[in-house]
Amino acid sequence: MIERDLVVSNRLGLHARATAKLVQVLSAFRCNATLNAKGREVNAKSIMGVMLLAAGPGTPVVLRVEGEDEAAAVEAVVALFERRFDEDS
Repeated sequence: MIERDLVVSNRLGLHARATAKLVQVLSAFRCNATLNAKGREVNAKSIMGVMLLAAGPGTPVVLRVEGEDEAAAVEAVVALFERRFDEDS
């Protein structure tokens, strides 16, 4: 299991489009993934689950990934967060 602390840094937070990108990235991997924020844990591969976090800009989240391709999944998600969900371009 790999756990990574992240901060939502895009200007609109985890809104529908950003959440869809996150779920799309994770769907390519076989591992299980969860996001924790505001005392709530959700399946990071579920659009509805991630939307329920209502994670706005600046919200700290914890990504937990477990499975055979966990390292690659974490790397992909971290890159997505660092690119601010490609919203700046």
